[in-house]
Amino acid sequence: MIYPVILSGGVGSRLWPTSRALYPKQLLPLVSERTMLLETALRVSGGKRFADPIIVSNDEHRFIIAQQMRDAGIAPLAHILEPQGRNTAPAAAAAAAFVQAHDPKGVLLVLPADHHIANIDAFRDAVSRGAVLAEAGKLVTFGILPSGPETGYGYVKRGTELEGGDAFAVERFVEKPDLETAQAYLAEGGYDWNAGIFMFRADVILAEMHAYCPEIAACASEAVAKGARDLDFLRLDPEAFAACPSDSIDYAVMEHVSSAVVVPVDMGWSDIGSWSALWEIGEKDAQGNVFAGDILAEDTRNCFVRAEAGLVATVGLENLIIVETGDALLVAARDRVQDVKKVVERLAAAGRTEHQAHNRVYRPWGFYESLDSGERHQVKHLMVHPGAALSLQMHHHRAEHWVVVKGRAEVTVGDTVTTLEENQSTYIPIGTRHRLANPGEEPLSIIEVQSGSYLGEDDIVRYDDVYGRDVKKPAAE
Repeated sequence: MIYPVILSGGVGSRLWPTSRALYPKQLLPLVSERTMLLETALRVSGGKRFADPIIVSNDEHRFIIAQQMRDAGIAPLAHILEPQGRNTAPAAAAAAAFVQAHDPKGVLLVLPADHHIANIDAFRDAVSRGAVLAEAGKLVTFGILPSGPETGYGYVKRGTELEGGDAFAVERFVEKPDLETAQAYLAEGGYDWNAGIFMFRADVILAEMHAYCPEIAACASEAVAKGARDLDFLRLDPEAFAACPSDSIDYAVMEHVSSAVVVPVDMGWSDIGSWSALWEIGEKDAQGNVFAGDILAEDTRNCFVRAEAGLVATVGLENLIIVETGDALLVAARDRVQDVKKVVERLAAAGRTEHQAHNRVYRPWGFYESLDSGERHQVKHLMVHPGAALSLQMHHHRAEHWVVVKGRAEVTVGDTVTTLEENQSTYIPIGTRHRLANPGEEPLSIIEVQSGSYLGEDDIVRYDDVYGRDVKKPAAE
């Protein structure tokens, strides 16, 4: 049995302003109508070959991921929550420890959640070849046949060809090269891009980790053993996982072992590491442009333009990246998109919030988005999923008015519980316990008008929460 392990811990800062810390690129539909996480999960779903996926993510993204999985009809075998990001080696070690407890010789297929693969048949064929090698005790990596002298990827140097010609021993892993070195690799041949996709048996990878990175193996295994179930999630033990050294699978294990092999594959792969990558794989018009959204272009060539909230018009432009999200606009030269990360760093240093969250903020019960704000007021739109409920809460500094726009609401104000239909409203005074729930079968839309001396999201005291979030202390709803 192959156990897909989907690593969903990245931020994707080079894809700002669409990708944000609280809603990163793997949770977004960037290449198709489905999110990149769902594309990855569906790639390894169906048939008897794959077990249900194991997802490894941070705590902040857990409910968004869970909702996306439910909407797609996918029930993960486990959703492992990392207390903090420790790179790919500890994440893989934790997943291996989980699998080993159920199936010691089970084969893990470790996949980043944010990669694009155009040729699914080629991918699955490569996985089949890799599974045979992994079952025999090899540590398998997948090498992408290079289409050019790429400087943004690491490389794998092929060694001795294995019997059958489907794979090679790994001679060495190579860091991201400069252009001249990358050109030399292509001229010499035998070098593949390192896709960061791996296969190995649970018992084999843990044994190799105990040999080459024993702290990671021991701490990750302890974090799983001492982990706690929280709803549908497995929370790794915070103290044990924090003791894990932060390292990648490549550095911690693959570069040291003699059993590493590479399976070359040409599958239309991209790690979607920047906006220029989306331009490269996108469907271009006659002028070489890739457009997404409401675009009006005049004399525009070789540009990527994405409009998420309104019309974007361009005149006389070439080789630019333009991304509009409603609350932010990025304009960049197509050959400078790697520097978008510097913009994110400056936003963080300035104490701004545009790198953290979109105007629409997702919660386990649905989402809210700000429509208007002033000195002592704020207007929001709330959408509550069918059967979902906000926490029972109270605010010290603001009152709220709720108007039902669509659906049916169950409203708790103090000790009174009432049902509101469309166009009905209620008022929650300052300091009053209250809760909003959706008892219906369709999404509930509410317009919320806040008024008071302080309207920050941290003016919330929870008394009860169905999602296991902290109660009876200030917390952002």
